[in-house]
Amino acid sequence: MRDNLILVGQVGGAFGVRGEVKITAFTGDGMALVGYSPLLRADGSVGLTLTGARPDKKGIVARTKEIATKEQADALRGLKLFVPRDRLPEPDEDEFYLADLIGLEVRDAGGEVLGRVRSVPNFGAGDLLEIAPAAGGQSWYLGFTRETVPELHIPAGWLLAVVPADDDTPVE
Repeated sequence: MRDNLILVGQVGGAFGVRGEVKITAFTGDGMALVGYSPLLRADGSVGLTLTGARPDKKGIVARTKEIATKEQADALRGLKLFVPRDRLPEPDEDEFYLADLIGLEVRDAGGEVLGRVRSVPNFGAGDLLEIAPAAGGQSWYLGFTRETVPELHIPAGWLLAVVPADDDTPVE
């Protein structure tokens, strides 16, 4: 089941003293998390069942079936929350989920395979593609922009990458 789970949020900790919890939403609309409930843990087991929520700056403040106290909410700080892919709406034409990029073959303009997308992290300055080289060795990052990734062929399983000359530093 792990392969079809999409990360949609992360518990930030307690809100107040009555067992409400802050959840950072990784969705366009944080309140959408309520419709995806129950939210799952990475192993597919139930993490939180939302019973109510209101919008917050970075997501939502929620009441859940599993949390009754501030201490219980704080104990879950950092918990990553997932939903099965088939519970999310299908993206519009020319849209995709970042998770759809994982596993895609990365090719250069000449058709040479550079590697495969291992992950799509965002450390605060924009999305990056972590690429595992085809020849083995250290993975490396490529900024995920229209300039560096001008073509996506998700159904065919590959993307075109334009690697700037100074972007070939391995990940340590």
